[in-house]
Amino acid sequence: MKAADLMNGKGISRLQVTVLVYCLLIVTIDGFDIASVGYLASSLRGQWSMQTANMGKIFGSGMLGLMLGCFLFGPVADRIGRKKVLVASVVFFGCGSVASAFAQSPEQMAVLRLLTGLGLGGAMPNVITLSSEYSPARFRSLLVTATFCGFTLGFAIGGWIVAWLLPLTGWRGVLVAGGLAPLILVPFLVVYLPESLDYLLANGRHANEVLRIAERLNPGITAIEVEDSAQLRASIPVGGLFARDVRSGTMLLWLTYFCTLSAFYLLSSWLPLALKDSGYSISEAARLGAMLPLGGTVGAVVIGYLMDRRDPYIVLACSYAIAAISLLLLGGSVHHSVLLQFAVFGAGVGVAGSQTGANALTARFYRSEVRATGVSWALGMGRVGSICGSMAGGVLLAALGNMSTVFGLVAIPVSIAAALMLLMKSVQTRRLADAVPPLKLEITERP
Repeated sequence: MKAADLMNGKGISRLQVTVLVYCLLIVTIDGFDIASVGYLASSLRGQWSMQTANMGKIFGSGMLGLMLGCFLFGPVADRIGRKKVLVASVVFFGCGSVASAFAQSPEQMAVLRLLTGLGLGGAMPNVITLSSEYSPARFRSLLVTATFCGFTLGFAIGGWIVAWLLPLTGWRGVLVAGGLAPLILVPFLVVYLPESLDYLLANGRHANEVLRIAERLNPGITAIEVEDSAQLRASIPVGGLFARDVRSGTMLLWLTYFCTLSAFYLLSSWLPLALKDSGYSISEAARLGAMLPLGGTVGAVVIGYLMDRRDPYIVLACSYAIAAISLLLLGGSVHHSVLLQFAVFGAGVGVAGSQTGANALTARFYRSEVRATGVSWALGMGRVGSICGSMAGGVLLAALGNMSTVFGLVAIPVSIAAALMLLMKSVQTRRLADAVPPLKLEITERP
């Protein structure tokens, strides 16, 4: 049996469901942790009597940690395994969130958010990679985007939990809750989460573990046919992103991630505060802000479904266009709450939903030998955009004082992302035309 057939049976095995559920839980907790600081911005500003523009240091430090975590831990995962890096990352960001609750100054909070971001940056790409590798090919995009909906779901849950928990425990209690959740999950990950089968096959030194996982996917299996990737195993993971057949796609994906995440994090970081300054209460601003990730959750599922049935590049280009239109509408509807809800929801569909679809696309674009590196470095480049977006939001709001103008400007990068997806379609068409079939090997027994 071919290795790919193990994942592409008529149904979905219990092991595949287990992997997807744990990935969903990690991403949900991840999304809540990142969102919590945005929802707590007003409380933190009041705690230390900070200027609005200075809040960007706290937002930006967390994004810097995310960026560094992506760059550092993706190549490590391609070397030592997805599971090891994922578990270590979850421990890291759980401890960092709990420690953030005890910050005594803006400077301490910025440092602790940087450390928390390192763990978050290591977890996210490995979740995307694992969920992609354990999903059947026929609806892989749908399952990956549905799993990654945990991120936007975590954002939405974050708004509701902050609105409920903040009056009871203060901002410190919210951060403690966000840190304890991943730490409770860690023992279950250690026991029940399997290593990536694609990683084990590409690595070529784990025949026993390969067969154990294969038997859980298909009991009674006696042999596995795999692709010979010895030459790729010998290469440096980051160098594999610039191989002749993926070089152009790598650059286009990096630019797309930069544009999308700069827009998303400007919105998610500053929208609740901008709404409050426009006359909405903290609770109203949190509820309106929660429409952004809610739209992202719905959009991700719809986009993933369409990507499995239509050209994924065209689907993403159209969804980015929807984002641009919604952002222009958002800027002009600040004093019309009903219209504002639809605009924020539409922005979530087009920005957050499209980014989730891009994650699924990236995991499919790269070979298993460099897949974690490819996903993590694309996210890392996107985090550069997230730093720019999260820090620029405060500066723009302070300088322009006009939400319509600020959020209208955010439509520019997502419009560029739409054009980049059309270019990606051309790159992938040429890549498939030039592809050379790999050699085959067979694992038939344990050594």
